[in-house]
Amino acid sequence: MRIAILACSVTLLAAAAANGGQVQKIVQSGRAFQPAEITIDAGDTLRFDNEDDFIHQIFVDSDVTKFDSAEQPPGEDVDVTFPVKGTFPVRCHIHPKMLLTVHVK
Repeated sequence: MRIAILACSVTLLAAAAANGGQVQKIVQSGRAFQPAEITIDAGDTLRFDNEDDFIHQIFVDSDVTKFDSAEQPPGEDVDVTFPVKGTFPVRCHIHPKMLLTVHVK
């Protein structure tokens, strides 16, 4: 499973690099995303860094983009590229009160 996550991350980073996108860090700590809201450009990638002592799972579900990661153990990263404009809620399936609002311009 770890290999699949790494392969997905590498693929997403390659796509972001090809599109000239930036990679920005989101920290998962205290069962919260930090920051809780961010504005990025279309094609940018958010790198979710799990600094908690327990697993997380990144979930984006909208009409224009979807992402559902595998379980993310402490100390591991998950990369998510946002290819289209819009506002997207990002949640953790395991901790549903965790919310990150991503504005893509």
